[in-house]
Parts: sequence; C-alpha cells; structure tokens
Amino acid sequence: MLSASIGAVMFEPDLRQVSQREPLGLDALVPKSFSDWHVDESVIPVLPSPELEEKMNRTYDETLARTYINRAGSRVMLSIAYGGDQTGRLRVHRPESCYSAQGFLVTKIAETRIPVGKTMVPAKRLVAQAGARQEPITYWIRIGDEAVTSLFGQRIAQLKRGLTGEVPEGLIFRVSSLGVQRDVEYALHDRFIAELLNALPIDQQSKLIGRAATP
Repeated sequence: MLSASIGAVMFEPDLRQVSQREPLGLDALVPKSFSDWHVDESVIPVLPSPELEEKMNRTYDETLARTYINRAGSRVMLSIAYGGDQTGRLRVHRPESCYSAQGFLVTKIAETRIPVGKTMVPAKRLVAQAGARQEPITYWIRIGDEAVTSLFGQRIAQLKRGLTGEVPEGLIFRVSSLGVQRDVEYALHDRFIAELLNALPIDQQSKLIGRAATP
C-alpha cells in the first residue's frame, strides 16, 4: 500500500504544464485556401446545443469547424478539436459516440493509412447514417506525438505519458462528406487530407499528426 501511494505521488501529472503550453492556434494553423480548396463561405455552421457547447468548453481549449469546396464543387467538412489536458475524464470525444448521441446509426468500415509525403497517417473510416443522409467519415486522434485510431491505442498513449508525470495533450482531426458512394468519398477525403498537410511546413504538420504517426 505504501509503494502504491508513493507511486501515485511520483506519477501524478503536473497540471501546471497545461497552463504553460502555448495555444495551438488552429484558426491560423489551418489555411483557408490551399491547392484546389477554399472555405465555402456560403455554408453557415450549425451551432451546438447549449448543453453540448458547455461540455465541449470543458473538454477542449480550441475547436475549428469549416467546410471546404474545390473547383469541381466537391465539399469536405473539416472539424478539429484540441484539449491540452487529457487526464481523467477530459478526453477527446470519438465520432462514434458523438454521432450516435445525435441519432445517427454509425458503422465502422475499416482502418487505413493515408500517405502524406513520406509519412503514413493512420486513420479510421466510419459511416454515419440518418434516414437518406449518409456521411462517410475519416478521422484520427493525436495523443502527445502519436496518432492513433483505436480506443485502446488512445488509452495506452495516455497511460505512457501519465507514467512519466506528463499531462498528455490530445487532438481529434475529422473530415466528412455527404454521398452514398463510399469509396469515392473516402478517396476525396484522402486527397483533401494529403493536400492540406502538404501545404504546411513539417513542424506545423506535427501539430495535427504528431511526430511519429503509428497505427
């Protein structure tokens, strides 16, 4: 019991790390136009309910939600949320639970790796369906410098940092689009993600995918 108590004190995260971190600056980090894409200003963001907004404010320090369109008229919805404290219950929310809570039927399609330069970014594919609306989704979660897709991988990444007293930071990167041809939509996602990340310097890319993208 004494050993456990000492270990708990030794490995207790120092929450002062959170206040000392520089803001990620998502709005400035993610360009509003790149390659063939630009923000579609005609799309009005849907505001979350007061209850959901309060929960998001407790969990995240920064959020970004934009819809991009290319010259062909294809649209991709981008959502990024960052939380500087991933200890306890302050964890990024996985799309599986978020969409389900809004009444969508969510099915897992596959896990994949998206090539971005010399890096392979692990990502997860979902489909959220509500009536005739089908929304293919591609996402990953960054914990510290690791990009993960599974809940197990997320918890392990948090645990590894917690054992050293580090307060793990976390980010979820999600893109989605509307369409029934899933392969077409996922190919669109991969192109969008690669072109967005390639538009950023390497040190800025790491803010979104980590320094060592792992499955």
